[in-house]
Amino acid sequence: MAGDYKTVSIAAKDEFTEKRSRFIGYCKPVKTEQEAVAFINELRSRHWDARHNVYAYSLREGNLKRYSDDGEPSGTAGMPVLEVITKNEVFDVCVVVTRYFGGVLLGTGGLVRAYSQAAKLALKAGQVVLMERCALCEAHCTYNQYGKVSSLIMELCSGLDDTVYGADVLLKFHISPQALPLLEKKLKDATAGEVCVSAEKEDFFPKTVES
Repeated sequence: MAGDYKTVSIAAKDEFTEKRSRFIGYCKPVKTEQEAVAFINELRSRHWDARHNVYAYSLREGNLKRYSDDGEPSGTAGMPVLEVITKNEVFDVCVVVTRYFGGVLLGTGGLVRAYSQAAKLALKAGQVVLMERCALCEAHCTYNQYGKVSSLIMELCSGLDDTVYGADVLLKFHISPQALPLLEKKLKDATAGEVCVSAEKEDFFPKTVES
């Protein structure tokens, strides 16, 4: 499984007006090209009366990147949107910028700036988040051990996902693979080797939101 990466956490939009042209920037987290294309087609259908529906997307799988100027002069729309995505190192995202033409030509430089700005606004609205590769783990302990065990887990793990109370206590959590050996050692030391961690698989979880 690949390392940590950034993506957007929600589908979102923002907009602004430049010389009477309305630019609406949309973004959405996507995992596949099919999801990206479906999002693009959805917005094209919604904004059928717009002059342009420019898009760009970047996927981790296959390091796939695509863009379209959708009728704008070559290099003035889709590529600037993709460059914003790339420079911010955001993956598994699709950005669509819809333009309602206001009757005033912006020129090549003006178009680049406008589409870049719309993409930046879309990413900001989508709340860029760092996705951390974590091990999904479980640990069983007695009720007497619970306070000590849960404190150690919360101190070192990336997130406590669930606690199941039965004959004993089952704690489910995710933790970075680098921190797992230290947690295992501390749990064994604190419980005389009675509590062990079972690591099942790995997945990605949000770590920090970029400002």
